[in-house]
Amino acid sequence: MPIPHAEQSRARAARTSATAAARPPAAVVKRVSLRKLLRVTSIAGGIQFGWALQLSLLTPYVQELGIPHAWASIIWLCGPLSGLVVQPLVGHMSDRCTSRFGRRRPFIFVGAGLICCSVLIIGHSADIGWLLGDRGETRPRAIAVFIIGFWILDVANNMTQGPCRALLADLTGKDHRRTRVANAYFSLFMAVGNVLGYATGSFSNWFKVFPFTVTSACNIDCANLKSAFYLDIVFMVITTYMSITATKESPIGLSDRSPLITEEISEQSGHAQEAFLWELLGTFRYFPWPVWTILLVTALNWIGWFPFLLFDTDWMGREIYGGAPNDGHNYNSGVRMGAFALMVNSVILGLTSVLMEKLCRKWGAGFMWGISNILMALCFLAMLITSYIANHIGYLGHDLPPSGIVIAAIIIFAVLGFPLAITYSVPYALISSRIEPLGLGQGLSMGVLNLAIVIPQVIVSLGSGPWDQLFGGGNSPAFVVGALAAFAAGVIAILGIPRSGAPKPRVLP
Repeated sequence: MPIPHAEQSRARAARTSATAAARPPAAVVKRVSLRKLLRVTSIAGGIQFGWALQLSLLTPYVQELGIPHAWASIIWLCGPLSGLVVQPLVGHMSDRCTSRFGRRRPFIFVGAGLICCSVLIIGHSADIGWLLGDRGETRPRAIAVFIIGFWILDVANNMTQGPCRALLADLTGKDHRRTRVANAYFSLFMAVGNVLGYATGSFSNWFKVFPFTVTSACNIDCANLKSAFYLDIVFMVITTYMSITATKESPIGLSDRSPLITEEISEQSGHAQEAFLWELLGTFRYFPWPVWTILLVTALNWIGWFPFLLFDTDWMGREIYGGAPNDGHNYNSGVRMGAFALMVNSVILGLTSVLMEKLCRKWGAGFMWGISNILMALCFLAMLITSYIANHIGYLGHDLPPSGIVIAAIIIFAVLGFPLAITYSVPYALISSRIEPLGLGQGLSMGVLNLAIVIPQVIVSLGSGPWDQLFGGGNSPAFVVGALAAFAAGVIAILGIPRSGAPKPRVLP
């Protein structure tokens, strides 16, 4: 016989009272030292080391495997697509994880392991394709292996970064200044990873250090890529160990052995998958206007950044050095110079990260974010002007570029390090402090912000290649769109994000 509704309510109330009585008094949470926060954020260096290799070397590499430039951006579609689902889902699951090792650390550990496996697949894709029968200039089997490894890598990156950011928010609690400092540390280690990664990518003699990497299927450029990924694995293992051993988490339910609480946790975990989409989408209607502004600026910001991150070294190789993949020495020289310029970019990124808290405290996080976006738009405009001058000097296809053109390109890349540092820290600190009063878990909060990052990336991945091809096959058309989006993001950030003050608490029902 069904239990009447009133009786169900009384039973639920009695159960809640028993649960509250069984729970011990809340312990005082010890403030995590800045030194431990620094160690926790060190994993960002390992993750970004691999990203730097991806961004500097893999777009040229896929073209060497035989994929046309117009379709190279499609390969990168897997990153935003996996981020669209994986990072919010992993964040949601980590909010409810009851592992004795903590909520976030198991996901960080598994994600780091998958990163190491995936870079091995990518680095050996040409060799595996050769074993499977590739012999021509276009290597379809190697391309297939590369895509599989690349998808795994992007899933692993998204699986790792979300819980890392959420762990920082957990450790800093409601101290918004400390949250900004933690995210600045994260940005600093991203800069360290970038410097080391781009320096590794710009070095052309790794095949001499690891001579066994040169094979019948893997030429010198391929061997350098493979060797760089070996170094990536070593760095990833070191930073992961430093991060996950820095501090202990407080897992859900382990401090309390009450059967009633254990039952509640099991019930929540059992329904986590079913509630995920509803919880993710349903929370949007509770967002105040400042949160929507942050998401809008983030989306426009990444419409600007993603073409640059996809085609930065390709732009240097094609439009500054006048080369093409598999077509002479100039293109590879341009790619290496692009990697060097990105290393300089990362030095500026690191210096900016150190000063981030002071800048935001003096001028306001929203204002700094807006100014950085406008500066980014000006840098993209400078890239277009540099391409135009290089095209009209007359050296392209005949000689190496004049030193003035190369120095101008390096300076543009270096200046872009300032807005990149803001992008890597300020949005995460803002969204963490403004969503926390709404009662969302920090893992889900990072997933919500990630949606504003990956949806623009999907648009750019699908459209930038054909868009560039429509105007002659270069990278300039995508940079025009990026400049316009960045400028719009800057204006909205300056006008729409208050200098200080988080929203009043508004707990979700």
